[in-house]
Amino acid sequence: MTIERSSLLLERQLLLQLGDRLKRLRKAQRLGTVELAARAGMTRNTLRAVESGDPAPSIGTYLRVMSILGVGGDLALLAGDVLQPAPAGSAAARSRHLAPVVQVHVRADPTRHQLQDLQSLALHEEAVRLAKTDPAQVQQAQDTLQRWLATGDIRSAALWREWEDILKAGAWRKVLARTRRAQQLRQASPLVTILPPETRQAILQQVGELKKGVAMGGELDDAPEGQP
Repeated sequence: MTIERSSLLLERQLLLQLGDRLKRLRKAQRLGTVELAARAGMTRNTLRAVESGDPAPSIGTYLRVMSILGVGGDLALLAGDVLQPAPAGSAAARSRHLAPVVQVHVRADPTRHQLQDLQSLALHEEAVRLAKTDPAQVQQAQDTLQRWLATGDIRSAALWREWEDILKAGAWRKVLARTRRAQQLRQASPLVTILPPETRQAILQQVGELKKGVAMGGELDDAPEGQP
């Protein structure tokens, strides 16, 4: 799949990978979250959001963490002139030689449950957007939740009770986080039942494409199985 066919799912995966990379770099440099947050001028909660690939922090927040960890040059490459086309009329622009193509191959690691987590996040983010646009959909999710509660399934009862409060208050960030509790809530979620079948199918298809790999920056054949 080329960049023209990329989606919000790809952008989400890139942020997740960036957050994981920054967390690994911090640990490799033996920096604690308190020290790094202080040096970056942010709270520990903001740093945790960055390391979890949360889209809420600004690009400047990500850049401060990257600079402290010594990888700010990665973003400087993107912001610099090196990726710009050659000026019109220049020798480079008149050259018959093809410009070099830089490609990045992105795929989630199915062995680390990345795809499952990413799929769950994508489904819930889309459901939240739908709920915000059409509040009547929230009532549909509440009705579904009450039917589930009526079954008397004690294994999921605590999560469903928590979902009652979430739906009532519209506390969407609670279920869009990358915490263990958020994952448990998503596994017992009535919210995704409001998604139209075509929306759900589109997300599942995007997850399948990401499993094979996404080529950014030019055409690239699907990578062999096992290629990172």
